[in-house]
Amino acid sequence: MAWVESISPSFRARHDSADADAAEQVLDALESIRQELDDALPWTVAEVTVVLHRDAVSLSLSNPTLPVRWLLTAPAARRYIGGWAGSRELHVLTPAALEARASNVPGSREMLALTAPALYCRRVIAENNRDLPRALTPGRLRLELRWAWLLEGAGRWFAGQTEHARPAIARRLREGGRPSFPPGLRDAPLLGSTVIDLLARQEGEPAALQFVTRLHPQGARAALSKAFAGKPFVHIEGDWRSHLSRLAGGAG
Repeated sequence: MAWVESISPSFRARHDSADADAAEQVLDALESIRQELDDALPWTVAEVTVVLHRDAVSLSLSNPTLPVRWLLTAPAARRYIGGWAGSRELHVLTPAALEARASNVPGSREMLALTAPALYCRRVIAENNRDLPRALTPGRLRLELRWAWLLEGAGRWFAGQTEHARPAIARRLREGGRPSFPPGLRDAPLLGSTVIDLLARQEGEPAALQFVTRLHPQGARAALSKAFAGKPFVHIEGDWRSHLSRLAGGAG
């Protein structure tokens, strides 16, 4: 395999020489989402390198914790973990490998095609979150795990994955028991974005933007109550479960 590099104004891609067209496609998608985020958030992240992997084995070798993450994720969401984000690199499956990973249900291919933009959105949102330490310390890792539903959800929602996730959400509600609210680590990749989606629908996108750039010192309950204009947590949870049911009901 001959590794080569492709360049766009804000990004670089390392990839197999046979994947030059795919790399250009990914770079174009990243430039597009960076422009959208640049209009919505104080700053974005440039000079990011995206590394394209042809299969899950290569991707796993780039981050040995990834197979563990797959195992810890609800089965309905596992196929949608197609990469990971570092401080200056995104590692992601090639578009062809992502398409091969898709199921036959509507929206699966579209959701997977947005993997690189979703990873970049998560990276930018973390950069704009004033309550996350800048350095990759154990304290930051603990916060990222505790608030995974917010960080994962925000990245996937801003990238546009949520609108394609209805069949996966319907499957999750059929299996694995009742999800917690806010979603736990197991459900963060799939259901985290539905919390952001509900907030944007009820309070507007500016409220969603403000919400994802802070971590409330008193935890998720206080953060959600504040974001939803002081609504009691139990009522927010009820609205969210109804929202999940509506999304799942529109899966066909």
